[in-house]
Amino acid sequence: MTMAAPEIGPHGIDRLLAATGDWLMRHQKTIRALQWAVVVVYVALIAVPAFLPLPPRAAHIWTDITLFAQFAFWGVWWPFVLLSMVLVGRLWCGLLCPEGALSEVASEHGKSFAVPRWLTWAGWPFVAFALTTIYGQMVSVYQYPGPALLILGGSTVGAIIVGYLYGRSKRVWCRYLCPVTGVFGLLSKLAPVHFRVDQETWRKWKKPADHVSPYVNCAPLVPIPTMKGASLCHMCGRCSGFRGAVTLSRRSPMHEIVHVAGLRAKPWDTVLIVFGLMGVAAGAFHWSSSDLFVDVKQVLAEQLLDMGWTWPLEPHLPWWMLTNYPANNDMLTPLDGVLLVGYIIGSAVLIGAGVSASLAAATAMLGKWSAQRFHHLAQVLIPIAGAGVFLGLSALTVTMLRSEGLELSFVASIRAAIILGAGAWSVWLGWRVAGLYAGNMMRRLGASVAVAAAAAIGCASWALLFWPV
Repeated sequence: MTMAAPEIGPHGIDRLLAATGDWLMRHQKTIRALQWAVVVVYVALIAVPAFLPLPPRAAHIWTDITLFAQFAFWGVWWPFVLLSMVLVGRLWCGLLCPEGALSEVASEHGKSFAVPRWLTWAGWPFVAFALTTIYGQMVSVYQYPGPALLILGGSTVGAIIVGYLYGRSKRVWCRYLCPVTGVFGLLSKLAPVHFRVDQETWRKWKKPADHVSPYVNCAPLVPIPTMKGASLCHMCGRCSGFRGAVTLSRRSPMHEIVHVAGLRAKPWDTVLIVFGLMGVAAGAFHWSSSDLFVDVKQVLAEQLLDMGWTWPLEPHLPWWMLTNYPANNDMLTPLDGVLLVGYIIGSAVLIGAGVSASLAAATAMLGKWSAQRFHHLAQVLIPIAGAGVFLGLSALTVTMLRSEGLELSFVASIRAAIILGAGAWSVWLGWRVAGLYAGNMMRRLGASVAVAAAAAIGCASWALLFWPV
C-alpha cells in the first residue's frame, strides 16, 4: 500500500513537516548510523592531511588530498553548516555533528557525574568562540592541516571527556562549552521551521492507563514543556509527537526574534552578537589585508631595531604557537602575533562600542532605560552578524576556486546582495521590535534609525573586507 503525496499548499506543508518530524523520531537508529559515517569523514578530513607533506605549489584540489580536505572542510563544510542554521535550525547538531554524537556516546558509558556549576556559566560560548577564533588566526587554521587538527581535534577530545564525566546520555559539551554553540543558537532563531510545543495540549495530557509514561531523552538538555524557540533545540526529532504536543512546524523567520527573544534578557547573547560575531570575527578576517596593520608593524619594528631588540622580529616560535612554515615563506614573528591579537581585540572593542552606543540610543528612544529592551534590540542584528561570518568563511571557498582557474565574476554581486539584504533584514526586525515598546510613531521611528546605524556599522565592516578604500 502506498501513501498519497501530501497536497500542495500551506496545510499540505504542515502535514509534510509533521510527518518528517515523526519519521525522525522513529528512525533514531538510522540517524545514529549516519552520525558514525560523518565521524569517519570528519576524522579523515582533519587527521589524515596533518600527517602528510604540505602540498606543492602546483597542486590542485583534485590531485592533492590536503588541498581537497582543506576545500571540503573550510570551503564547503563550515560555511554551509552556518547557512543550514538559518534554513533548518540546528539540524546539523542533532543529526550530523560528530562532536555531539561522540560526546553523547561517551556519556552513555561514562561516570554520569552531576554537571558542576562552573561549567554552566553563560559566558562560555562567547569566551570559547573568541579564543578559538583568535588562536586560529595565530596558527593559520584555515591554511594548514596541523592547526586544524590541533583546534578541531582538541575540541573533539574535550567533547568526549566532558561527555564521559558528566551527564547520562546527554550532550553537556554541546549545551555549554562547544565553541560554536552560541553562534548556532543565535542563527537558528531565524530558521523558518522548528519543533513547536503546544503547552495547553501538554498540560491536558493524561498518563496511560497502564501507568507506563512515555520518555524522551533530550540530549541537549532542553526543557521541552517550556520550549518556545529553536536556539537550544538540536532538531533531532526524538520528541516529535510526545504527549501529542510537539510538532515540527513552520513559522515566520522573524517570529522568534520579535516575539520570543525579549522574554528574558540575555547579556551574553548580546556580547556574542555585538563583540563576537560583529567584532572579533570581523577583525579576524580583516587583519591580514589591513594597511593599518602593516603601517603599525613597520613603525614598531623600526623602534625595536633602534633599541637593539631583534627577538620580537624573528620567526622562531613553533607552528602550534604562531604560524611558522619556512618552506611556504609563511612565518609570523612575535611582533606579528602581538599586533594580530591587538588588531582583533581592538576591532572588537571599536565595532562593539559603536554598535552598543547605537543600541543604547535606540533603547533610550523607546522610553525609560531597560536592560531587557537593550538586549532584545541586539537580537535584531543577528542577520548581519551571521551573514558577515558566512561571507568571511566563504571567502576561502572563492579564493581556492579562483586558484583553480574559475573566474567567478558573479561573486561580488552576490556578496553585495547578502550584505545589503542582511542589513535590511536587521533594520526591519528593529522596526518590528521597536513597535512592541514604542508609545508613539516618532519614538518607534527614532529607535529604528538608531538600529539602522548599528546595522550600518556591521555592513560597513564586512563591505570593507571585500572593497577596501
